[in-house]
Amino acid sequence: MASRKFFVGGNWKMNGNKESLGELISTLNTASLHDQTEVVCGAPSIYLGFARSSLDPRIGVAAQNCYKVAKGAFTGEISPAMIKDCGVDWVILGHSERRHVFGESDELIGQKVAHALESDLGVIACIGEKLEEREAGTTEEVVYAQTQVIAENVKDWSKVVLAYEPVWAIGTGKTATPEQAQEVHEKLRAWLRANVSGDVADSLRIIYGGSVTAANCKELAAQGDVDGFLVGGASLKPEFVDIINARA
Repeated sequence: MASRKFFVGGNWKMNGNKESLGELISTLNTASLHDQTEVVCGAPSIYLGFARSSLDPRIGVAAQNCYKVAKGAFTGEISPAMIKDCGVDWVILGHSERRHVFGESDELIGQKVAHALESDLGVIACIGEKLEEREAGTTEEVVYAQTQVIAENVKDWSKVVLAYEPVWAIGTGKTATPEQAQEVHEKLRAWLRANVSGDVADSLRIIYGGSVTAANCKELAAQGDVDGFLVGGASLKPEFVDIINARA
């Protein structure tokens, strides 16, 4: 656990404007942040340059999505090359909202992961089951299948963070218990050990997302296989600082 640097991502989703995000950025820039935690903020694409130029260099920036090729006639899309050109080093891929609101398939997400990594972006790759899948007892089957497609498209795992986000816990106020989160993270690590390698299983950061707050972050962070968080709503509030400092 000690060898995996704690990672806290904030996914701002389609929220904020220059004024409100500027205030949030000022809060983060002046906050005392745990120096052993890597922090990355996922900004709306139109604000990537603004976020990168305004945020302190110790805080990374991520795009929330990208396409699978460098350029072309793909109206409304952005490429890893454009993201890099804004000085941004990360992208979130496979978020449940991309999967379930916008209909992105495992195959497309895999292609995006491959191209982003080839373009030297770090990838926060998201997986997670829906409520009916958990209730049907197929959580492992679902997350292993999603992870398999990601794994098939990764050559260098050092540029990847795996985010387990149970869909039933995103924005619902329901959080997986620390024990539920730890159980899935531990099983994912075992899957990686069996299907990728022991080194990757030991070194890959597996982070939890789904209604993480200042109130529950410390207990979640104490779990041995929870290496950080991908935070939604709370990442737009001052309490994001407390979540960043969950291991402090």
